[in-house]
Amino acid sequence: MIKISEPTPQEIKERKIYAEWGLTDEEYRMIAEDILGRMPNYTETGLFSVMWSEHCSYKNSKPVLRKFPTSGPQVLQGPGEGAGIVDIGDGQAVVFKAESHNHPSAVEPYEGAATGVGGIIRDIFSMGARPIAILDSLRFGELDNSRTKYLLEEVVAGISGYGNCIGIPTVGGEVAFDPCYEGNPLVNAMCVGLIEHKDIQKGQAKGVGNAIMYVGAKTGRDGIHGATFASEEFVEGEEQQRSAVQVGDPFMEKLLLEACLELILEHQDILVGIQDMGAAGLVSSSAEMASKAGSGLKLYLDDVPQRETGMTPYEMMLSESQERMLICVKKGSEKEVEELFAQYDLDAVTIGEVTDDGLYRLYHHGVEVANLPVDALAEDAPTYHKEYTEPARIKIFAEMEDFAPVVEDATATLLQLLQQPTIASKKMIYETYDSQVRTNTVVAPGSDAAVLRVRGTKKALAMTTDCNARYLYLNPEIGGQIAVAEAARNIVASGGKPLAITDCLNYGSPDKPEGFWELWTSADGISEACRTLDTPVISGNVSLYNETNGKAIYPTPMIGMVGLITDTKDITTQDFKEAGDLIYVIGETAADFNGTEIQKMQRGLIEGKLMDFDLATEKVNQDLVLKAIQTGLVTSAHDCAEGGLAVALAECTFKNGFGVAVDVKMPKENLFAETQSRFVLSVKKDAQTAFEKLAEDKATLIGKVTDDGELKIQALDDNITVATHTAKELWEDAIACLMK
Repeated sequence: MIKISEPTPQEIKERKIYAEWGLTDEEYRMIAEDILGRMPNYTETGLFSVMWSEHCSYKNSKPVLRKFPTSGPQVLQGPGEGAGIVDIGDGQAVVFKAESHNHPSAVEPYEGAATGVGGIIRDIFSMGARPIAILDSLRFGELDNSRTKYLLEEVVAGISGYGNCIGIPTVGGEVAFDPCYEGNPLVNAMCVGLIEHKDIQKGQAKGVGNAIMYVGAKTGRDGIHGATFASEEFVEGEEQQRSAVQVGDPFMEKLLLEACLELILEHQDILVGIQDMGAAGLVSSSAEMASKAGSGLKLYLDDVPQRETGMTPYEMMLSESQERMLICVKKGSEKEVEELFAQYDLDAVTIGEVTDDGLYRLYHHGVEVANLPVDALAEDAPTYHKEYTEPARIKIFAEMEDFAPVVEDATATLLQLLQQPTIASKKMIYETYDSQVRTNTVVAPGSDAAVLRVRGTKKALAMTTDCNARYLYLNPEIGGQIAVAEAARNIVASGGKPLAITDCLNYGSPDKPEGFWELWTSADGISEACRTLDTPVISGNVSLYNETNGKAIYPTPMIGMVGLITDTKDITTQDFKEAGDLIYVIGETAADFNGTEIQKMQRGLIEGKLMDFDLATEKVNQDLVLKAIQTGLVTSAHDCAEGGLAVALAECTFKNGFGVAVDVKMPKENLFAETQSRFVLSVKKDAQTAFEKLAEDKATLIGKVTDDGELKIQALDDNITVATHTAKELWEDAIACLMK
């Protein structure tokens, strides 16, 4: 084997090799002059380059993230660990987090999506929780070209291929299509787990002499510089970094999950800390564990299990090979851990020890190859307060006339909207997932939120992912409020009380003042909505530089939310249940068409100022719906969202084939308005008086559920009349037809 010599510290400086890894001249100067007092060697430069990347250090987004409310009486663990944790009573808690795998999925969609799922599952069980559900949030370009169709097929296959093999149901998600995602799709995955309070773990390495053990799969050369790759824009024609995409093995992950949970639950006396080797692999997990505990580390790299020959310290430390965890255990208990993992055919190898000097030291072939202050890697990355400027489009939008749709035939317009890919049925996608494995799923994909029962109790958990990025494109602040509110509406419509959120903040480049302004102002909106709805931010991630050839995606802060249903009798779905039930709309409808599906369908673009939105009204309407559900007055509930009231009514009929006889006192166009804070509810006839007393002026009776299978919606100046099965067929077949 030919040994390739690494550049010397002098060559790294002169040839600016650090710049190819994402470090700026000033950052290199800080490392060499302020931190080390010498030029870093090749390995040390590599360690800094990944740990100081946006993906690991949040150097551009820290000032933004500080805006979020992160605490509350229900929060047991906020941001800063593998995942956030919220109390659900009886000594139990729900653990959840979302992560993005956008750049890898654009390059290798199957492995990018699969390893995104694998990573988020490890974040959950590293906290000591058993993963119970996966959700996703996907964005693609339009389905009018073969590349987008290929990306959609492969991403969906990757998500189902990985999660299903491990035996975790994929229970919910959302998919939207817009041209801005063509070169840069978004693949966000969320995992939810359950835990007993007493089993909660932390990622820390403390106690001088305690052992640092590497468990799981062997280290290869895959995913090197994955964190740096996630912090760069795409440029067409440039060779994309396939080496930065990892390859996953779900069967190995299943073994690792069970072995780690057995270690946590049955060997708590010896376990000090545990952390997933995710972005930036061994360096980030080990440096963060030591830094959080205020300790130092010595790692002996010859002992790292390797699946390739001649790996250098740089390669071992930066590899993002999948299915690996780092654990800290009490000195003298190494054999106990080795024996436990051997039962699962997994490596468990001691690769280092905890020290008390705050230094991070690596040894290879008996030589010290890195010696750095551990906090310099994990804590001391510079924080940038980027300039921000309102994009020119916002002023132009503010001065525009509001869009007014042309609706010549309300029935034809409804059928056309039902076939828009963002509205159309996602059955073709979610049917490839196993949503029932482990048999806790009560509400599978297809309703507003997924619902899973908490075994041995009367409780259930509702969960959803949501974001309408078009609204944020028109107004990031109000759009950010709406993203949180719409997620909460999904939870409430399912009978749950919203608890907290996780997020994936998907944006363009923060280096452009207009791009950073979108991130900065939408965080204000998200924060305000979280405070009003009492849903603190407990975890999440930031994915910046989602640009292709300098053109950014819409600002897309995906909101993942979990809610508590205190009694399974309150579980509610969107489907009408019985002919004769009365149909009510909660909330007012106005002529709100900017940023809507009907605007995109008729104009082919999104423009204008965003509709008015009032968080106080939102909160009142949500509280009313939840109370009505918990009082037993509601038979179905559906959030009124994309496509407006007519689409919402149609969606409520599809599962059971009912019809509706509805009369609304509004112009036909308003049937397709997307005014916020609205719900469609059905109520039994004999509950009418009690419901109307509770709802007062917030509810409008618009008609009833029928058994004739006809959608009949009368507006002031037109009516919709179509067979439910005709509308459903068009809605169900739309994406499959486009994929052909």
